Amino acid sequence: QVQLAESGGGLVQVGDFLRLSCAASGRSLLRYGVGWFRQAPGKEREFVAGISWSGATTDYADSAQGRFTISRDIAKNTVYLQMNSLKPEDTAVYYCAATRPMGKEYAYWGRGTQVTVSS
Repeated sequence: QVQLAESGGGLVQVGDFLRLSCAASGRSLLRYGVGWFRQAPGKEREFVAGISWSGATTDYADSAQGRFTISRDIAKNTVYLQMNSLKPEDTAVYYCAATRPMGKEYAYWGRGTQVTVSS
């Protein structure tokens, strides 16, 4: 099965940018859809962005549309989340998750990386 490890979180100011990485091991991501989720204190985990197993399709939450970009580098077995124009409400623990091969349900999860946007 695939193992996922997030990195790239940190403390930034309003309007700054960050690029999160989700490095996979154990399997190639070539047949896995990958999504980014986040969970803020006291709130439920929510979907942020996703890329299909083929890489042909991306999807974004309304809160991420226009500011965040999901991409993948198969050669590096890594999926990225470029986050621009960060806002305090983007503060959360960000998780990446992978579907089963060529599936849609997220079955594998990383441990998360903290993003804090200070005003």
